[in-house]
Amino acid sequence: MVLIADSGSTKTQWCLVSEGIIIEQCITKGINPFYQNSTDILKNLKEEYTLNNTKPQEINFYGAGCANDEKNNIVRKALSEFFQVEAITINSDLVGAARSLCQHQKGIACILGTGSNSCLYDGRDVIHNVSPLGYVIGDEGSGAVLGKKLMGDLLKNQLPEHVIDLFFKNYNTNRAEILDNIYKKTFPNRYLAQFTKFLSENIHVKELEDIVLDAFEEFVKRNLLQYADIDKLKVHFTGSVAFYFRAQLEKALYKYNLNIGEICQAPMPGLIQYHTDRTN
Repeated sequence: MVLIADSGSTKTQWCLVSEGIIIEQCITKGINPFYQNSTDILKNLKEEYTLNNTKPQEINFYGAGCANDEKNNIVRKALSEFFQVEAITINSDLVGAARSLCQHQKGIACILGTGSNSCLYDGRDVIHNVSPLGYVIGDEGSGAVLGKKLMGDLLKNQLPEHVIDLFFKNYNTNRAEILDNIYKKTFPNRYLAQFTKFLSENIHVKELEDIVLDAFEEFVKRNLLQYADIDKLKVHFTGSVAFYFRAQLEKALYKYNLNIGEICQAPMPGLIQYHTDRTN
């Protein structure tokens, strides 16, 4: 029995798998060791993890922020204490995306969710990564950056008046509350990313679609075009932003003559296939 976890900054999907079949699954809050310590992660697991009937034999955890041994050990300590399992493998969410999207083929794997990331994958390992840098100075095309751009245009009156009125009516908020959530409260990236829903629901408004298109073009120019032989490889995407803004993403990719591969909402199906193939 293998437990596979795919964790972004917003949510974690847990799937208990046997011979390629999902036995149980649940969703908890996102786990990110850049923002949480082992105690915080353990607390979240105790409150939200519901698959307590079957103990896994091994755990394969793919997570945002799992970028080095120091951060990985924060997650490993919490998982070890909670599950009482020794066989725990921690990898970045980027490795998870590459394995899910490319399996054993060479290609470019990208994440567009709350955050964004990309890599060149040789069919076995990630061999080149343009650092995403986080939503403050990077994470182009991510939900957090889309939300940040929307808030900037909204609060600086760069959008049509009826769009501004609609936003404040829908979210029942105000300028002071928005700024407080961004600058004073925890997980401002999650807070900002939630507003991608407003963009999606009103994508017919040119000014809003332009926000999305500009962010995707920035992702292409500042990330994808740095990879060698990008024109010869398929570019794959996973993540809610890639999935729900597929039309705008494809426009940006076609503009730069890139080869579009898979675009899926979540990497879990591909990860299950990868780990099933590995054990057979």
